[in-house]
Amino acid sequence: MEKYDFYRTDLLDESEEMVRHRTANEKNRLQESDGVLFGEKRLGRVIVTSVKVDAQGEEKIGKKQGTYITLTVPALTADDREGLADMARVLIEKLDEILVDITTLKTGKILLIGLGNRDITPDAVGPLTMDRLRDIVPGYYSEEGSKVFVYAPGVTIQTGLETADFVKALVTEIKPDLLIVIDALAARDSSRLCRTIQLTDTGIHPGSGVGNSRKEISKEVLGIPVIAIGIPTVVDGPVLIADAINSMFGYIASKIEEKDSPSSRLSVTPWLHTENKDADRANLLPIFGDWATWPHEDRIQLFEEVLTNHELRTFVSPKEIDSWVALYAETLADSLTNWISTIKNRH
Repeated sequence: MEKYDFYRTDLLDESEEMVRHRTANEKNRLQESDGVLFGEKRLGRVIVTSVKVDAQGEEKIGKKQGTYITLTVPALTADDREGLADMARVLIEKLDEILVDITTLKTGKILLIGLGNRDITPDAVGPLTMDRLRDIVPGYYSEEGSKVFVYAPGVTIQTGLETADFVKALVTEIKPDLLIVIDALAARDSSRLCRTIQLTDTGIHPGSGVGNSRKEISKEVLGIPVIAIGIPTVVDGPVLIADAINSMFGYIASKIEEKDSPSSRLSVTPWLHTENKDADRANLLPIFGDWATWPHEDRIQLFEEVLTNHELRTFVSPKEIDSWVALYAETLADSLTNWISTIKNRH
């Protein structure tokens, strides 16, 4: 099958080059490759994936030069405040690491921007975070002016103005030392929805993950450091189809391997089972043909190709998206409030 770049994702570690390097041996090869420095570790419940891309790596994998840090808690649920707190703690640690060379933050100006459409829940995490951050502005305001600025510019369809132009006008007027942008992202893996935070110093292209890329917001464009914090809240519809089929194949392959097992015969119902992720998919060949053994990514590509121009093409979010967005807005606002306080009171 010929390869096309159909994958809609804002997460670097879901880009095609990263997906190819998910096995241990391939990750080791990536770690040793020129232009891309890859690392992965676990901090408590949080899986931290760090990717540093230089100019050579940018040409190699097609992702902008800079640092990308992805934090994931795989079993996170909408009522797991402890898990969210763990992610927030690691986020602030990594934010400090990325900004370690910026020495003007204690006395300088910080501009926080929440991108997105507050009227569309999956896209509202940025504006809702700004709503909660507004309360801190008076504490950093004096006769000389403010040291902290908070704004949610909306989206082009609401204002008639390109979001990047809006942000550029604010930067020109305020002249901040740092811009932090918060936005909702698109994922290509449904298991990542609302369980991941991406932090990067490369800026952001609003709307790029859903095929509606707008002007770039970055250091190159604005002339100041730009940090982007993103939460994946939507996934492309064809990805869900591929995920469902993959689960079905895993279930059937497991049942075939279990058919002669005594424990299987004791099951109350044939539908109760524990899926064996290592079940041999070759057993499915007589039923489904070669398609059953395709890599999961190839099946996603097939559905993307078939449905690319389909008028009913959709992006999907979790059913608890209201709770997720509210929790992330609260968590990010609290974390950034504490971080700014620490920065401004640092001796």
